Formats: sequence, structure tokens, C-alpha cells
Amino acid sequence: MLIVFIKTSVITMLVFFVIRLMGKRQIGEMQPFEFVITLILAEVACLPMNDAAIPLYFGIVPVVVLAFLDVVITFIGRKSNVFRRITDGRSVLVIDDNGIIKANLAKMNMNVDDVLMSCRSCGYPDLSAVRYAVVEPNGKFSVIPKTSDPTKPKPDDFPLPLVRDGKISQKNFEYCGISEKQLKKALEEGGLTGVKEVLYMDVRQDGTVYVSPNKKPCYTCKIKLSGGYR
Repeated sequence: MLIVFIKTSVITMLVFFVIRLMGKRQIGEMQPFEFVITLILAEVACLPMNDAAIPLYFGIVPVVVLAFLDVVITFIGRKSNVFRRITDGRSVLVIDDNGIIKANLAKMNMNVDDVLMSCRSCGYPDLSAVRYAVVEPNGKFSVIPKTSDPTKPKPDDFPLPLVRDGKISQKNFEYCGISEKQLKKALEEGGLTGVKEVLYMDVRQDGTVYVSPNKKPCYTCKIKLSGGYR
């Protein structure tokens, strides 16, 4: 029993020291390599604590090696931008002045719903208020608004998605009372011939439509709503 107590105490203090060495970060703020090291630490640290027959150094050696790797990689990353991009990755722009960047969504294995959810989490449910949206190397989603002091949209102004990835939300179209003629006119505003060319499209209660095409700049236009979303 005493052996288990000593093992647990030593490994716990060693892991605590290594985590402090890696810096005061939450899980969501860790770089990919730091997150991997943390997962492995949790695994190797448990081995000698769970089995009294396993020598203490079976836990100490892997923890020390992992700590050394983290220090070395962090040091090299400070000296080399190329190496840091390989280990940490780089920020990826998913929304710019032209709207949602479809090619970058594919790189990040994201879809339009992921972007909408992340923007809402940042307090920007209306994409027309977003100048840039960036996925950081640690996976955090950052939004830069079009104004330095943005006015948060009111609940009444919450945009209702109409098209995602070229697919129409028939339920939302019927709810808003938008006709095929109005849809066609809204698409023609941006030189589009069909919804297959639209990556994302939504509408607000005042009839303002935001359209982000696949290959053209985003734009807004006005239509008259005749359904419940008014």
C-alpha cells in the first residue's frame, strides 16, 4: 500500500510539473502537439499507479521524455517559422470580404453549418456583419466584425438560412413566403443562374438577403416577404 502511495505521489507531482512547464493553457488553447503530449501523459502516468508490479521508472522515464520533447519542439518553433507551421499549423481564413471561402472549408474539414455555429458562438449570427472569420491553429474560431464597435444584432434580426451548400431549405422558404420568382431575382442580382452556385444564403425580417456564392463575391439585396418571418 505504501508503495502505491509513493508511486502515485511521485508521478502526480512530476505530471504537475510537466503541465506547468507547458504553460497555463486550457485544453482549447493548446497547440496540436501540446494536446497530443497531454493525452499521452495521462496514459503513461497511470501505468505504475494502477499496477504495483510495474516499476516506478516505467512512469517517470516516459513523462520526462515527453517534457523534453515539448521543450525542444517549442524552442525550435521559436527559431524557425517553417518548423512551427509544420507542428502547429497556421491560421485559416474561412470568411473574407467575398463571403465564405469554400476551398478553405474543405481544408479544415468544415461545412457551412460549422461556420454558422462558430459565428453565433462569437456573437455574430449575421454573416453580413462579419469582415473576417479565422480558424486559429489551436482550433479556436475568431471573428473580426466590419465595424470596430459592432452593434449586436437584435433577436428580431436573426437571419434565417435559406440555402446551404447549394441545397434549399424548403421549410424556411415556405415560412418566409419567398417565391421562385423572388429567388431567381435575388440570384440574378449577383449574376448567378441557380442555387447550385450558392454556398450560403439567408434572409432577415426586413427582407434583406445575404448571399455568399461559391466562386463570386458575396452581396446583399432586398426582397418582399409574405410569410411568417416579418
